[in-house]
Amino acid sequence: MGRPNILVTCPPMLGLIDEFAEAFARNSLDFTAAKVTQTLSEEELINLVPNHDGWIIGDDPATRRVIEAAVRGKLKAAVKWGVGVDNVDFGAFRDFGVPVENTPGVFGGEVADVALTYTLGLARETYFIDRDIRTNNGWPKPSGISIAGRKVAIVGFGDIGSETARRIIACGGRVIAYDPYFKPVDGVDVECAEWPARLDEADFLIFTCPLNAATKGMFNAELLGQLKPGMRVVNVARGPVIEEAALLRGLENGVVHSAALDVFEVEPLAPDNPLRQYERCIFGSHNGSNSADAVRRVSYIAIEKIARFLEVRP
Repeated sequence: MGRPNILVTCPPMLGLIDEFAEAFARNSLDFTAAKVTQTLSEEELINLVPNHDGWIIGDDPATRRVIEAAVRGKLKAAVKWGVGVDNVDFGAFRDFGVPVENTPGVFGGEVADVALTYTLGLARETYFIDRDIRTNNGWPKPSGISIAGRKVAIVGFGDIGSETARRIIACGGRVIAYDPYFKPVDGVDVECAEWPARLDEADFLIFTCPLNAATKGMFNAELLGQLKPGMRVVNVARGPVIEEAALLRGLENGVVHSAALDVFEVEPLAPDNPLRQYERCIFGSHNGSNSADAVRRVSYIAIEKIARFLEVRP
């Protein structure tokens, strides 16, 4: 009987996959590195997953349909690489008796670094300046704003949100945190408010929350009237937290000065997406957690978890 074979569909882990060969071997596992840029489709997964004993999931649609096909094949266990779990039907895994876990609490610092980078970029328009120099041979000098003394609304006060707040406070900002399960964090002095109260005070709005029924579409057309004119918006959470039609309306009428988005409703960002016309906006590629240090740390955790589920021993 051969060693269990693990399908890996997570792009950050795949980017360093050769480094993890020894860890797979040490845990008596073989692996298959899928060819994927962002996610695989349901049909692609239905063709691939059933041929493997384990699955390290990226942001792929791990739906009931996929899982049902997988368990008719060889699948016995899965690990969701990373923190976000909105793409995984955990109920279906339970119904089919397949153990599954994510790797929680692993990206707080990395994603918070990106959130701060985007916030400063919007405040001082550094990305816009860089693009204008590179593409137009320009030499622009826009008047930005300072973080110090400004109010920053942060939605979600878990690991990522609290680490983002820590960084904003270090820059002199004042944080209003929104989280129905808010718990104080030592050394991170924030005010807590109930969404969407006090948004008219905030100069920045940063989303660091998970995607669920309560957070989907939190930023919508109805919210625009409650924002402080000229607010800057950052999203390092999940794309559907923001309704892009509402954000476009806010950018068009100036209620939203600019936005920095690491995630979108549909990824990758389409060439004809109207957000592209707003030069002061910043766009990412759903890459906020992807530092080599974090990828190594989380990938080793995922390998150990899948080995434990499969009860393999060196």
